[in-house]
Amino acid sequence: MSLRYVGLERLPKLKALQRPSRQKLQSDDGESQCPMKATCYDPEQLAQALGATPKKNQFGEYLSVRCWCATPPRYSPDTSAVRLLSPDGPESIADPERWLFLDTETTGLAGGSGTYAFLIGVAWWEGGGLEIEQFFLREYCEERSLLFTLRERIAEHPVLVSFNGKSFDWPLLETRFRMSRKIAVPSLEAHLDFLHPARNLWRLRLGSVRLSELERHVLGWDRGEDVFSGLIPQIYSDYVRGGSPERLVPVFHHNQMDLRGLAALSTRILSLLSNAETEGQDGLELFGVSRICEKRGEHTRARNLYQQSIATSLPAEADRVARRSLAKLAKRAGDVDLACALWKEALGNSRQGYEAYEQLAIHYERKARDPEQARQIVQQAIDELSRASRAGEITPGAYREMKGKFDRRMLRLERKPQRQLLAAMHA
Repeated sequence: MSLRYVGLERLPKLKALQRPSRQKLQSDDGESQCPMKATCYDPEQLAQALGATPKKNQFGEYLSVRCWCATPPRYSPDTSAVRLLSPDGPESIADPERWLFLDTETTGLAGGSGTYAFLIGVAWWEGGGLEIEQFFLREYCEERSLLFTLRERIAEHPVLVSFNGKSFDWPLLETRFRMSRKIAVPSLEAHLDFLHPARNLWRLRLGSVRLSELERHVLGWDRGEDVFSGLIPQIYSDYVRGGSPERLVPVFHHNQMDLRGLAALSTRILSLLSNAETEGQDGLELFGVSRICEKRGEHTRARNLYQQSIATSLPAEADRVARRSLAKLAKRAGDVDLACALWKEALGNSRQGYEAYEQLAIHYERKARDPEQARQIVQQAIDELSRASRAGEITPGAYREMKGKFDRRMLRLERKPQRQLLAAMHA
């Protein structure tokens, strides 16, 4: 599916992006301000250029670009699926009418108090599709007007939805609100960040979970030519220093595609969390949902999904992790036979393998009351460690750590019959 930026197909000249005059006016509080409208705009030229409209509020002027997209279509998630991402969120968190998708383009990628969000993109479900609005900072002194408008949108849609927004976009905006000294930080009902579930679901398969990569490999989208995000701060810096506004067109396109991709990805993730058993396209997706369910305490569903994922022939590392987690859940549920079978399959020179030796030894010592069998398992672990050390298959530090652990367990097991005999003699 090829995606094009609505309203930016043909751009003769971007008069709408021209900066206002740098002449300063005095505001009522005595602070130096940009004029609210220092340049005369031709409405027809604005429509041709960008579909952009200068807007103003009590804090000044900014530029607004707004459009509606039929794709992705509106999605209403199951409350149980949303609860997997935000178990402590309010009831309203599952209401898509209260969602506000957010993506920013900034003057720097590292954040900090000197970083501005010069383009703030927001979107919400409307009319069966996605309504997108972008606020552009032509001059730094227009920041308060942008922030005030963003605060109004959040009041209308107080559940924030982002991709890495908890770590970057929202902390940056909170800083900008505080530094404005005029506009209070908006109060969010909840914040859904889809980066973290995306990592659980697709990082093992794709390596990268950049939004554009997820669009291509998970959603089947092709956004076409796109600007590299690392270049965006420099493009804006060049514009501020008098460069051509035409170079900003791909930045608007990039931001809009990120918003559409985020909305579609949220649909895909929540549909998987609702019904992975039928929606999952491969074992790794089932494995990813299993991990999310286990983390949130849905152990029965996690156990079933781990079993399904193992049956699909997972990659070796994911298979080991799935079997380890399934054994832990089976032990917790009292299914000793399944747990022991999984531990025996996992034995060997790996982190999961040595953990399996240890769990089997604990089982035979404490549950089966068979210290001799436990001692044999520990001896197997010590022998495997020695073999791996000679073959250079384990680092010296890991060898010493694991060897010390099993030596201590062996010593306790060897002393146990003596303690039992002394106890019997004194009985």
